[in-house]
Amino acid sequence: MVVRVLPLVLVASGFVFGLFAPATFTGAPFFAAGPLVAAPFASSRVTAGVGGLAALGEILLEVIRGRLPTGAFLIELTTVLTVAALAVLINALIRRGDRRLASMQNVAAVAQRAVLPVPAERIGGLDVAAQYEAAEADAFIGGDLYAVQDTPYGVRMVLGDVRGKGLGAVEAVSVVIGAFREAAEQEPTVEGVAQRLERALAREGLRRRALDAFEGFTTAVLAEVPRGAAELRLVNRGHTEPLLLERDGRLHVLTPGEHALPLGMGELGAWPDRAEIIDFPPGATLLLYTDGLSEARDARGRFYDPVARLSGRVFPHPRALLTTLTEEVRRYTGGATTDDMALLAVRRPEAEAQTPGAADAAGATSASDAGGAGGVGGVGGVGGASGGQGPVTPRESFDNN
Repeated sequence: MVVRVLPLVLVASGFVFGLFAPATFTGAPFFAAGPLVAAPFASSRVTAGVGGLAALGEILLEVIRGRLPTGAFLIELTTVLTVAALAVLINALIRRGDRRLASMQNVAAVAQRAVLPVPAERIGGLDVAAQYEAAEADAFIGGDLYAVQDTPYGVRMVLGDVRGKGLGAVEAVSVVIGAFREAAEQEPTVEGVAQRLERALAREGLRRRALDAFEGFTTAVLAEVPRGAAELRLVNRGHTEPLLLERDGRLHVLTPGEHALPLGMGELGAWPDRAEIIDFPPGATLLLYTDGLSEARDARGRFYDPVARLSGRVFPHPRALLTTLTEEVRRYTGGATTDDMALLAVRRPEAEAQTPGAADAAGATSASDAGGAGGVGGVGGVGGASGGQGPVTPRESFDNN
């Protein structure tokens, strides 16, 4: 509001100054400043109007003083008119730049929707919410990624962070998301999905090696909620540990029993991915996030701690959880974030209408996981999922706070 009024204030100040100041003084600097200040913020019509008003003020001062036009007056008037014309030109260039920026932002928004489409709020009977917050102003997409998909094997999801920035990171994101969409439908296990992503990044790295650099190093967490089972199956490839929020506010940090290298680093070592299993009862929420959340800093350089901030709190829906996190991080950092932040929250609703057959299937799956040799992915020795009605009992391979 102040910026919009300032050009008129400058013109008025020039008129008052020229009216009461000695004859050797002039208000021309104020008149010239008016249209220049208007140029970046006002429309071309308003900028031209301020310039015309400034020239009119210069002429009125000369008339009120009752002097004949002199050489000094003509120079001052010419200066004001020239500056006003330059202000209109500057305004036109700024408006042109704004239009180009708006066009680029539209293209970026379309690219984001194509690469990172917003997931539906309900997928496979689960409540879902996702959010992407870019660190750079006017940026829409970077190296963070997420995807959720309902498959014949259950709801599968991935959240990851590609090394690097710029177009290389965006290209890697598109490769990972594309490979995940295909593998999630075809692979019978979440471990198989992880291996497909590894191979996809390796292929793309070889293909691009002769062309340009490819950001093939991606930390990621893959999760699966099998059909008819109140459990999660997680594969963590060098990513920040997910959080499990119970409906009563208790929080668990899902630290993997065995840390694995990120996707795209298979050439440094080969080992089989092993899914770890944790109970996922009704009312519980799984939170996946990138380090843009946990490495956000305040003015003193202290990191934002999502574990401490979320412990003991209850959220009615994943969207409420993500909204709270983004608002808190914005306040915590003063809006000065240094890294992109991707958030994905999945909640199993408390009221689930299950047929007896489905409940029996859930119990059978749970019993099979508990009694099998090593369980899924070799994680055994701990009781299986309870069918979703009992308290959360994380597997012993997870470190819980």
